[in-house]
Amino acid sequence: MSLLVIGSVAFDAIDTPFGSTGKIVGGAASFISLATSLLHNQVGLVAVVGDDFDFDFIKLLNDRGVDTTGLQVKKGEKSFFWHGKYHMDMNSRDTLVTELNVLGDFDPIVPQNWKNPEFVMLGNLSPQVQLTTLDRLESKPKLVVMDTMNFWMDIALDELKTVLKKVDVLTINDEEARQLSGEYSLVKAARVIRAMGPHTLIIKKGEHGALLFGNEGQVFFCPALPLEEVFDPTGAGDTFAGGFIGYLASVGRTDFEAMKTAVIYGSAMASCCVEQFGTTKIASMTKADLAERLNQFRSMMGYELEA
Repeated sequence: MSLLVIGSVAFDAIDTPFGSTGKIVGGAASFISLATSLLHNQVGLVAVVGDDFDFDFIKLLNDRGVDTTGLQVKKGEKSFFWHGKYHMDMNSRDTLVTELNVLGDFDPIVPQNWKNPEFVMLGNLSPQVQLTTLDRLESKPKLVVMDTMNFWMDIALDELKTVLKKVDVLTINDEEARQLSGEYSLVKAARVIRAMGPHTLIIKKGEHGALLFGNEGQVFFCPALPLEEVFDPTGAGDTFAGGFIGYLASVGRTDFEAMKTAVIYGSAMASCCVEQFGTTKIASMTKADLAERLNQFRSMMGYELEA
């Protein structure tokens, strides 16, 4: 099952109470691609970087089986850069610097051999770029998963709603779900958002887990694994999304039961990602590491309720 990933491949700089990184590899598609490639071997990437990028990271993606023929390199231009500072609770952050650079006029070019993917992951980008990508596909994918954020709700709500009509699964956090729906109750918010287009909604709640809402009142909750140390939550949501769609593509299923398992896979991978800065942990993660983390989730969730 072919899986196409579109999103940002970029530079980040992270400041937390536990340290600062300087400029490191980041971007939604970087985390998503690393996560999906641990589970699936037919992954294609559409993104753009400047010629200042760390091309050792691109080699790493290639070594993990990611097809990067859809990665544009703009000569003489700089890659997208974001600098953020986290507070002690690690749930809130301040954006210190945002430089769009090559993302400012990104025109997603989908290679011919990737115009008929069975699974598509639309990483957090402008709704117009997400829509353009879908319009350039030659057939309807089996499943389209989309991530977005409150920034696009603030400045491009109409375009965002247009894309939502074309996707199957939306993944956002609880604050974004409330903003998009106008409802405080997440149950009501899910109903409103699903009426906008996606038949399935994932609401991420950070250290409090994730909620999966499907058709006919289907709801599943996956707790987050309690961790001793959290160094950098920047790529956790993207890693979650990559683990989610990577699992579904690996089994070729899109039913609610498969999505429940996919949420656990995504949560397990995200819990590893936050234990080191940037892409460091997810880039070095093995299938054995994932199996161990999944066993921890299994033990945590394995409670038999007696009537």
